[in-house]
Amino acid sequence: WQLLLKISQFDISEEVHALPIEKDKLIAEVIRYVLFRNHQNAGCLIKRDELTQLVTKNYRQRSLPAFVINEARSKLASIFGYEMRELQRSRPLSTNQGRSTQQNVADAKSYVIISQLPANVHTKYVENVNASHLNGFTFAVISIVHLAGGKIAEENLWHHLRRLGLFESNENHPALGSIKQALEALVQQRYLQKDKVSGPEGNTLIYELAERALDNTISKGVKEYISQVQFVTKKSIIWRSSVFYV
Repeated sequence: WQLLLKISQFDISEEVHALPIEKDKLIAEVIRYVLFRNHQNAGCLIKRDELTQLVTKNYRQRSLPAFVINEARSKLASIFGYEMRELQRSRPLSTNQGRSTQQNVADAKSYVIISQLPANVHTKYVENVNASHLNGFTFAVISIVHLAGGKIAEENLWHHLRRLGLFESNENHPALGSIKQALEALVQQRYLQKDKVSGPEGNTLIYELAERALDNTISKGVKEYISQVQFVTKKSIIWRSSVFYV
């Protein structure tokens, strides 16, 4: 293994030294592309193939894309405070008989940009207040699925969303626009995984928490907020009961 590692390092070193100036340009190009995509569509997934094509359009060195992408990830973290996290999904989170994923296996390897800044700093200096309605919608949906045990049938999810005034037929919500498209965006951003399950009564669509919703920071925040809501609700019920029996 040590010999293979040395050979691999030698190969990369040879390729990189062959283009000392160009490799810095390639790293900068990957960083610009990632930052632009994230600014253009916050939370979007960036496919590894897209980044590989940026590197290989002029250079054919075998190990160069991996080197450039790794260097870009390192600089994004140290300079911009972003983690470029790799997400890998080749099959649904739950593997049940009769289930088929709605996502393309070819799109499995991709990256998502996550801020490494402390929550209070991110809220003060980075967070886009114009996107607060999307954050609220994301939190509501993730909370519903979390309370359902991590996965929920499509009809049950819409049942709870309708109670919040969010109807699947609404194409012109004042803040979210098309509610269906807003929900689909959570699938594209890997907050949710959408799968089709075959049963005796036909096919059923299941929404399940995906990698980003299962991230420790998000998962912990959701659980804390739910606990607060449950605590306030419990206090309200106790207060009403005491008033009733006075």
